[in-house]
Amino acid sequence: MAETQSLDAYGKPYNRGLLLATVIIGTFATVLTQTLLATAYPTLMDTFNISTATVQWLTTGFLLVNGIMIPISAWLINRYNSKYLYITAMTTFFIGTWICWQASSFTMLLVGRLVEAVGVGLSMPLMQTITLSIFPPERRGTAMGAAGLAIGLAPAIGPTLSGWVIDNYSWRVLFSMILPIAGLVILASFFTMRKVLKTSKPTLDVLSAILSTIGFGSLLYGFSEVGSEGWSNRTVIVGIVVGVIFITLFTWRQLKLEKPFLELHVFQTPAFTISSILSAVVNMAMVGAEMVLPLYIQTVRGESAFHSGLTLLGGAVMMGIMSPITGRIFDRLGAKHLAITGMTLLTLGTIPFAFLTKTTPMINVVILYAIRMFGIAMVMMPVTTAGMNALPLHLISHGTAVNNTLRQVASSVGTAILISILTNVTNNTMPAKSLLHHSPLQYKSQAMDAVVSGYHAAFIVAAGFCVVGLAITFLLKDKNAAGAKMTGGAK
Repeated sequence: MAETQSLDAYGKPYNRGLLLATVIIGTFATVLTQTLLATAYPTLMDTFNISTATVQWLTTGFLLVNGIMIPISAWLINRYNSKYLYITAMTTFFIGTWICWQASSFTMLLVGRLVEAVGVGLSMPLMQTITLSIFPPERRGTAMGAAGLAIGLAPAIGPTLSGWVIDNYSWRVLFSMILPIAGLVILASFFTMRKVLKTSKPTLDVLSAILSTIGFGSLLYGFSEVGSEGWSNRTVIVGIVVGVIFITLFTWRQLKLEKPFLELHVFQTPAFTISSILSAVVNMAMVGAEMVLPLYIQTVRGESAFHSGLTLLGGAVMMGIMSPITGRIFDRLGAKHLAITGMTLLTLGTIPFAFLTKTTPMINVVILYAIRMFGIAMVMMPVTTAGMNALPLHLISHGTAVNNTLRQVASSVGTAILISILTNVTNNTMPAKSLLHHSPLQYKSQAMDAVVSGYHAAFIVAAGFCVVGLAITFLLKDKNAAGAKMTGGAK
């Protein structure tokens, strides 16, 4: 179908390529902010005279609000015109970024981050739902591969870009450089966006919204605190327990409602369920390791945050290059063989990290990380697209919300597990304090060995996540078997 023949919900033609380009650029800007502050924490701590625990809320709060918004997005997408909903999401993000840029106190900066998160939590599911809905199943791989370029590349280059900006300019530039991009996307949206999703007038089940907010908010907060507080901390335990209870109540209510707030019956489609579980496991392996590896580079190897980000930049570029390519391959071959190959590469690229030493050549780290990202590019978007292709068109918004929520929770769980293992193994293998007085050099050497042992344990577990994911890939259907189920897609 030619681009000029694409019809919106009113039957009017629009340019599908320009619409896709608009949402991809918008996604790049919003996703970039998720990791942009990682290397700016020390500067912000000095500027506002705050502690490490306080500054972490710029990330923790962002992820909490983002995670809370994703389940709500399905109701909003089905209720409101997709064009104006996207403009609203990007405008909210723009306002939040402007507040951060002008922040004169930490409180103002945090408020700006939370407002940003509202926009990101809505724009991301909206981008995926639009992309999947405006293309027929046989072309969704290519479209989602292009979207994957932004989703994969933006957060990976964030720390490197942030380090360079902090070294050369004010921290405010981290926000001011995003504003023109977001502004142009908002302006372009008035001309390129269309109402491409059918809407209805579903009533807002307030109780479901409350249960969802408390449940996912508490769960994500509990896991976010594990790294600094440990699993036995009361706040962690209460957060996770409360989260599980409210999510259970939320799930029970959705299954009882005639018109649920979030349609969980998408799990009745085996292909979607398998792809969602696999996406969650891959996210655990990816995000958790991406948190641990920079710590190794900075604490064991003594590299700066900027050089740490630079070391990982090759992998980011690899994922950016491969995402559109794997999207095209998916359209021709399906997800199964891509996923098996990708998970094999991810596993083989992760195992050597369990044998890192204090003198491992950095070029080895660069190459292994690039192999990992190559594998992730072959799995993440193709598997997600395969799961969505198995759903009828009217359930795609719900499937997107469910899939993104699972990935968000899996990211928090994976990070919590790996950081806690790293911390516990390091603490348990540290030399006795008495050695510090008798033989300081020996204590320093053994302490560093203990730290390295912690990284070994963390990467062994990360490799275990990869092996589990590899096993799940064999449950995927090949293209010929899945093709028969691609019904209800865009025409």
